[in-house]
Amino acid sequence: MNSRPPPYYENYAYQPENIAPPRHAGGYMYPPYPSPYYPSSVPHYIPRVSTNQSTPVPTVVQPKATPAKCMPKTRKAVCLFLAISVLLIGGAIAAVLIWHFVTDSCFGSKIKCGTTGMCVAPSQWCDGIRDCPNNEDETRCVRLFGPEFQLEVYSSESKDWYPVCSDDWNDKHGKTACEDLGYNSNTYFKSQTIPLMSASKGFMKLNASAGDIDLYKKLYNSKSCSSRSLVSLQCIDCGTRRVNRRNRIVGGTSASLGDWPWQVSLHSSGTHLCGGSIITPEWIVTAAHCVEKAFSNPNYWTVFAGILTQPEMISSKGHKVAKVIPHPGYDTSSKTNDVALMKLQSPLVFDEFVRPVCLPNPGMMFQSDQPYWISGWGAVEQKGPTSKKLNAARIRLIDSDTCNNRYIYNGLILPTMICAGYLNGGIDSCQGDSGGPLVTSKDSLWWLVGDTSWGTGCATKYRPGVYGNMTVFTDWIYKNMQANRR
Repeated sequence: MNSRPPPYYENYAYQPENIAPPRHAGGYMYPPYPSPYYPSSVPHYIPRVSTNQSTPVPTVVQPKATPAKCMPKTRKAVCLFLAISVLLIGGAIAAVLIWHFVTDSCFGSKIKCGTTGMCVAPSQWCDGIRDCPNNEDETRCVRLFGPEFQLEVYSSESKDWYPVCSDDWNDKHGKTACEDLGYNSNTYFKSQTIPLMSASKGFMKLNASAGDIDLYKKLYNSKSCSSRSLVSLQCIDCGTRRVNRRNRIVGGTSASLGDWPWQVSLHSSGTHLCGGSIITPEWIVTAAHCVEKAFSNPNYWTVFAGILTQPEMISSKGHKVAKVIPHPGYDTSSKTNDVALMKLQSPLVFDEFVRPVCLPNPGMMFQSDQPYWISGWGAVEQKGPTSKKLNAARIRLIDSDTCNNRYIYNGLILPTMICAGYLNGGIDSCQGDSGGPLVTSKDSLWWLVGDTSWGTGCATKYRPGVYGNMTVFTDWIYKNMQANRR
């Protein structure tokens, strides 16, 4: 009990437990959102500079000569035709490349600065420092705050966030703000008003007489809001599901179709390796340790949604993955920042059985006395095989101070993690649940509190599961969605 247990995965490439350490579980409250800049938790993207010195390679000059086969007059026409064809094909390829570079000059996860063509990393967006020539990185900053999705806009002048007064606001402006959060315009759900309940330090208001110009050029700081109501913006219809008919992973029970419509199974080479959560028709949240090394290749993955059993998935087509984005701050030894994104090649079609879960907003607090749920196709007992059917279990959040006790995880629980489960064991996530959701219901919506990360054993006494703290990762998720929206 006095030894410091090393964290280990439960499901990295589905290796045996004695080779690939086990997994996850967790819960805790969202930390206060950083101020004044948004957000300090955004990872810094540091370009890698090669330290290898290149050695000049001597150029071998080949003698110019006409090929012997082209010397006869009968072949000159053919050779001329081939030469012209090569030039035309080369020109066409060059034209396509030039068009690509001109129309989409930002690669990887970088974001374009308006029409200037300059690109900056997501960590440079809304950090209080002007990086774009026209200051777009500090003037197109939006976020959703609290459980009511209160829209806030960052003021580069005041270096602070302000709620948006609902005066003259409409759905057209809402769609623009949602696109700047990283959502696709076709997922837009609604803009509505919420009453101003307390005194505010100020507002962002629309200048209705400004004409048909950019949304952010219409916004200005104001001390008053005549309507006494603020904008609430939902960019996607998330966090809803059919009524769960059962109260029913280790210690869990089988789920029914539609109980957890955001849960997906991630397959590689026809085998379930990890779980994940749907957040938009194109984006899946999972764990970074699921996509380490060779598994960072999107061609290795197929995503299955809306299916309860693994045998059904074998005969289904599934969805191919276009891009895998692990958190750049993920550390394999401490397991901090254990989160990753997958972008699908084609969007999911939402229905009763396939739906997104809500990403948590800054300013939200999740209390330990409310129920939390984990789900997945992981093993139902330690060292056992993965389950053929989706299981779910109800667990509790455990305060990080308790989890960091010397007799439990002895300081291994970092701010990027949350503990959840039971100190007496019995109910827990296990091998094969990695990357899957830890969720809770609040204000009639289901929220993604964490992603299954690591733990010692499965349902072991004094060894609850540990999950990635999704509140810390929300801004990173939005910025990468925006950078890869096309």
